[in-house]
Amino acid sequence: MSPLKVVLVLCTGNSCRSQMGEAILNHDLAGRVRALSAGTQPQAKVADGAIEALHLAGLPTDGLFPKDVESVMGTAIDLVVSVCDNAKETCPVFPYPVPRIHVGFHDPHGESLESFIAVRDDIRARLAPAVRVALGL
Repeated sequence: MSPLKVVLVLCTGNSCRSQMGEAILNHDLAGRVRALSAGTQPQAKVADGAIEALHLAGLPTDGLFPKDVESVMGTAIDLVVSVCDNAKETCPVFPYPVPRIHVGFHDPHGESLESFIAVRDDIRARLAPAVRVALGL
């Protein structure tokens, strides 16, 4: 069996889209991918709407917390996925070559739970297939 591919889901605040991406990839691509998330300017906590949207889909949220991208620089990463335009533009330079893709999603902060659910569903519909293609899974 081949080792898990490590995917970093990168956003600015690491409090919503990238956290949902981490949870969804770890669930939907279990056994093939280990997803991490981080932010270029991480917030203090994961957005309540993101946690609730994940719970409503039966996805685990244990261990989700905002992390600075610097905290994962020592990790061997196989793919970086930016999920917001700002993170795409400010993505740090890694100490080794890392393939990157961008799959942008709407930011639901300050919006209703329905908006978080819509973003969750969009992430689930588009992120996992993009990662599969990028990694040749």
